[in-house]
Amino acid sequence: MQFSPTNGDFTFVSSSEAEDFSGTISTPDVKLNMGSDSGKDPYATTFLRQRGYGWLLEVEEEDNEGSKPLLDELDIDLKDIYYKVRCVLMPMPSLGYNRQVVRDNPDFWGPLAVVLLFSMISIYGQFRVVSWIITIWIFGSLTIFLLARVLGGEVSYGQVLGVIGYSLLPLIVITPLLLVIGGFEVVSTLAKLFGVFWAAYSAASLLVGDEFKTKKPLLIYPIFLLYIYFLSLYTGV
Repeated sequence: MQFSPTNGDFTFVSSSEAEDFSGTISTPDVKLNMGSDSGKDPYATTFLRQRGYGWLLEVEEEDNEGSKPLLDELDIDLKDIYYKVRCVLMPMPSLGYNRQVVRDNPDFWGPLAVVLLFSMISIYGQFRVVSWIITIWIFGSLTIFLLARVLGGEVSYGQVLGVIGYSLLPLIVITPLLLVIGGFEVVSTLAKLFGVFWAAYSAASLLVGDEFKTKKPLLIYPIFLLYIYFLSLYTGV
Protein backbone atom coordinates (compact mmCIF):
# COMPACT_ATOMS: atom_id res chain seq x y z
CA MET A 1 0.00 0.00 0.00
CA GLN A 2 1.44 3.36 -1.04
CA PHE A 3 0.37 6.90 -0.10
CA SER A 4 1.16 9.85 -2.25
CA PRO A 5 2.80 12.82 -0.59
CA THR A 6 0.50 15.67 0.18
CA ASN A 7 2.98 18.52 0.51
CA GLY A 8 6.00 17.25 -1.42
CA ASP A 9 8.19 16.85 1.68
CA PHE A 10 7.55 13.29 2.80
CA THR A 11 6.90 9.99 0.99
CA PHE A 12 5.24 7.07 2.75
CA VAL A 13 5.88 3.58 1.32
CA SER A 14 4.80 0.14 2.38
CA SER A 15 7.23 -2.09 4.20
CA SER A 16 7.14 -4.64 1.45
CA GLU A 17 8.37 -2.19 -1.15
CA ALA A 18 10.96 -0.55 1.10
CA GLU A 19 14.51 -1.40 0.28
CA ASP A 20 17.74 -0.01 1.53
CA PHE A 21 17.21 3.69 2.21
CA SER A 22 19.94 5.88 3.68
CA GLY A 23 20.35 9.61 4.22
CA THR A 24 20.90 12.40 6.69
CA ILE A 25 18.62 14.91 8.36
CA SER A 26 20.07 18.36 8.54
CA THR A 27 19.26 20.53 11.55
CA PRO A 28 18.76 24.22 11.15
CA ASP A 29 21.23 26.61 12.74
CA VAL A 30 19.18 27.96 15.61
CA LYS A 31 20.54 30.72 17.89
CA LEU A 32 18.77 31.56 21.09
CA ASN A 33 18.85 35.15 22.20
CA MET A 34 18.75 35.06 26.00
CA GLY A 35 19.14 38.78 26.40
CA SER A 36 22.24 40.94 26.62
CA ASP A 37 22.27 40.99 30.42
CA SER A 38 22.22 37.22 30.98
CA GLY A 39 25.48 36.26 29.23
CA LYS A 40 28.81 37.57 28.11
CA ASP A 41 29.55 38.80 24.62
CA PRO A 42 31.84 36.11 23.13
CA TYR A 43 33.53 38.64 20.87
CA ALA A 44 34.36 40.93 23.80
CA THR A 45 35.59 37.94 25.81
CA THR A 46 37.86 36.79 22.99
CA PHE A 47 39.16 40.32 22.48
CA LEU A 48 40.04 40.75 26.16
CA ARG A 49 41.75 37.39 26.40
CA GLN A 50 43.81 38.03 23.25
CA ARG A 51 44.97 41.38 24.64
CA GLY A 52 45.98 39.84 27.97
CA TYR A 53 43.06 41.24 29.97
CA GLY A 54 41.34 37.94 30.66
CA TRP A 55 41.86 38.44 34.37
CA LEU A 56 39.07 41.02 34.26
CA LEU A 57 36.63 38.19 33.57
CA GLU A 58 37.78 36.00 36.44
CA VAL A 59 35.50 35.64 39.45
CA GLU A 60 37.27 35.60 42.80
CA GLU A 61 36.32 32.63 44.93
CA GLU A 62 35.20 33.22 48.49
CA ASP A 63 37.89 32.74 51.10
CA ASN A 64 36.84 30.13 53.63
CA GLU A 65 39.45 31.36 56.10
CA GLY A 66 37.38 34.46 56.76
CA SER A 67 35.35 32.47 59.28
CA LYS A 68 38.32 31.81 61.60
CA PRO A 69 37.83 32.83 65.25
CA LEU A 70 39.21 36.19 66.29
CA LEU A 71 41.68 34.62 68.74
CA ASP A 72 43.15 32.54 65.91
CA GLU A 73 43.39 35.60 63.68
CA LEU A 74 45.33 37.46 66.39
CA ASP A 75 47.41 34.37 67.23
CA ILE A 76 46.27 34.33 70.87
CA ASP A 77 46.52 31.01 72.71
CA LEU A 78 44.84 31.39 76.09
CA LYS A 79 45.99 27.98 77.34
CA ASP A 80 49.58 28.82 76.48
CA ILE A 81 49.32 32.20 78.23
CA TYR A 82 47.80 30.58 81.33
CA TYR A 83 50.60 28.01 81.47
CA LYS A 84 53.25 30.73 81.19
CA VAL A 85 51.58 32.70 83.99
CA ARG A 86 51.85 29.68 86.28
CA CYS A 87 55.49 29.19 85.29
CA VAL A 88 56.30 32.77 86.31
CA LEU A 89 54.32 32.78 89.55
CA MET A 90 55.80 29.43 90.63
CA PRO A 91 59.43 29.56 89.48
CA MET A 92 60.67 26.74 91.72
CA PRO A 93 62.11 23.88 89.60
CA SER A 94 60.74 21.31 92.06
CA LEU A 95 57.18 22.04 90.89
CA GLY A 96 57.86 20.38 87.56
CA TYR A 97 56.86 23.17 85.19
CA ASN A 98 58.66 23.50 81.88
CA ARG A 99 59.60 27.10 82.50
CA GLN A 100 61.79 27.34 79.41
CA VAL A 101 58.62 27.61 77.30
CA VAL A 102 58.31 31.22 78.49
CA ARG A 103 61.62 32.00 76.83
CA ASP A 104 61.67 29.55 73.92
CA ASN A 105 58.11 30.24 72.76
CA PRO A 106 57.64 34.01 73.23
CA ASP A 107 54.37 35.76 72.55
CA PHE A 108 53.28 39.39 72.60
CA TRP A 109 49.70 39.47 73.85
CA GLY A 110 50.33 37.76 77.19
CA PRO A 111 53.12 40.11 78.38
CA LEU A 112 51.18 43.10 77.04
CA ALA A 113 48.13 42.07 79.09
CA VAL A 114 50.30 41.75 82.21
CA VAL A 115 51.90 45.16 81.69
CA LEU A 116 48.51 46.77 81.05
CA LEU A 117 47.14 45.14 84.22
CA PHE A 118 50.05 46.49 86.24
CA SER A 119 49.47 49.90 84.64
CA MET A 120 45.78 49.82 85.56
CA ILE A 121 46.67 49.01 89.16
CA SER A 122 49.12 51.89 89.17
CA ILE A 123 46.34 54.30 88.25
CA TYR A 124 45.36 54.16 91.93
CA GLY A 125 48.55 56.06 92.70
CA GLN A 126 49.23 58.19 89.64
CA PHE A 127 47.41 58.12 86.33
CA ARG A 128 50.32 59.55 84.35
CA VAL A 129 52.53 56.52 84.98
CA VAL A 130 50.46 54.21 82.72
CA SER A 131 52.12 55.22 79.46
CA TRP A 132 55.46 55.49 81.24
CA ILE A 133 55.25 51.89 82.48
CA ILE A 134 54.67 50.63 78.94
CA THR A 135 57.62 52.73 77.75
CA ILE A 136 59.88 51.36 80.48
CA TRP A 137 58.79 47.82 79.59
CA ILE A 138 59.74 48.28 75.93
CA PHE A 139 63.00 50.17 76.35
CA GLY A 140 64.01 48.41 79.57
CA SER A 141 63.67 45.08 77.76
CA LEU A 142 65.73 46.52 74.92
CA THR A 143 68.48 47.46 77.38
CA ILE A 144 68.51 43.98 78.91
CA PHE A 145 68.56 42.46 75.42
CA LEU A 146 71.54 44.54 74.29
CA LEU A 147 73.40 43.79 77.50
CA ALA A 148 72.71 40.07 77.17
CA ARG A 149 73.99 40.04 73.60
CA VAL A 150 77.14 41.91 74.57
CA LEU A 151 77.78 39.36 77.32
CA GLY A 152 77.43 36.52 74.81
CA GLY A 153 73.84 35.43 75.41
CA GLU A 154 71.80 33.83 72.63
CA VAL A 155 68.44 35.55 73.16
CA SER A 156 66.16 37.56 70.91
CA TYR A 157 64.43 40.82 71.73
CA GLY A 158 61.05 39.10 71.57
CA GLN A 159 62.16 36.59 74.19
CA VAL A 160 63.41 39.31 76.53
CA LEU A 161 60.26 41.38 76.01
CA GLY A 162 58.05 38.40 76.85
CA VAL A 163 60.00 37.31 79.93
CA ILE A 164 60.25 40.83 81.39
CA GLY A 165 56.54 41.38 80.79
CA TYR A 166 55.39 38.10 82.33
CA SER A 167 57.69 38.56 85.31
CA LEU A 168 55.73 41.63 86.38
CA LEU A 169 53.11 39.23 87.77
CA PRO A 170 54.74 38.96 91.24
CA LEU A 171 54.50 42.74 91.60
CA ILE A 172 50.81 42.55 90.66
CA VAL A 173 50.30 39.90 93.33
CA ILE A 174 51.81 41.97 96.14
CA THR A 175 50.09 45.26 95.27
CA PRO A 176 46.80 44.36 97.01
CA LEU A 177 48.86 43.33 100.05
CA LEU A 178 50.58 46.72 100.10
CA LEU A 179 47.18 48.41 100.34
CA VAL A 180 46.44 46.44 103.51
CA ILE A 181 49.81 46.71 105.25
CA GLY A 182 50.69 50.18 104.02
CA GLY A 183 50.51 51.55 107.55
CA PHE A 184 53.20 49.16 108.79
CA GLU A 185 56.40 50.51 107.33
CA VAL A 186 58.67 47.58 108.16
CA VAL A 187 56.23 44.92 106.94
CA SER A 188 55.47 46.95 103.82
CA THR A 189 59.18 47.28 103.01
CA LEU A 190 59.68 43.53 103.42
CA ALA A 191 56.72 42.83 101.15
CA LYS A 192 58.16 45.15 98.50
CA LEU A 193 61.56 43.48 98.67
CA PHE A 194 59.96 40.05 98.47
CA GLY A 195 57.98 41.07 95.38
CA VAL A 196 61.04 42.54 93.65
CA PHE A 197 63.17 39.48 94.42
CA TRP A 198 60.36 37.22 93.23
CA ALA A 199 60.01 39.08 89.92
CA ALA A 200 63.75 39.40 89.37
CA TYR A 201 64.31 35.70 90.11
CA SER A 202 61.58 34.66 87.67
CA ALA A 203 63.09 36.76 84.90
CA ALA A 204 66.76 36.07 85.62
CA SER A 205 66.28 32.30 85.89
CA LEU A 206 64.90 32.33 82.33
CA LEU A 207 67.23 34.86 80.72
CA VAL A 208 70.53 34.17 82.48
CA GLY A 209 71.68 30.80 81.19
CA ASP A 210 74.86 28.78 81.53
CA GLU A 211 76.38 30.54 78.53
CA PHE A 212 77.06 33.61 80.70
CA LYS A 213 79.29 31.58 83.08
CA THR A 214 80.94 34.10 85.45
CA LYS A 215 79.10 37.06 83.92
CA LYS A 216 75.70 36.22 85.41
CA PRO A 217 75.75 39.03 88.04
CA LEU A 218 76.29 41.57 85.27
CA LEU A 219 72.84 40.70 83.87
CA ILE A 220 71.00 39.82 87.09
CA TYR A 221 71.72 43.20 88.69
CA PRO A 222 70.15 45.31 85.88
CA ILE A 223 67.08 43.05 85.90
CA PHE A 224 66.76 43.58 89.66
CA LEU A 225 67.05 47.36 89.23
CA LEU A 226 64.43 47.32 86.47
CA TYR A 227 61.82 45.75 88.75
CA ILE A 228 62.70 48.13 91.56
CA TYR A 229 61.93 50.95 89.16
CA PHE A 230 58.66 49.30 88.13
CA LEU A 231 57.61 49.09 91.77
CA SER A 232 58.63 52.69 92.39
CA LEU A 233 56.27 53.78 89.61
CA TYR A 234 53.44 52.14 91.52
CA THR A 235 54.34 53.37 94.99
CA GLY A 236 55.43 56.81 93.83
CA VAL A 237 58.69 56.56 95.75
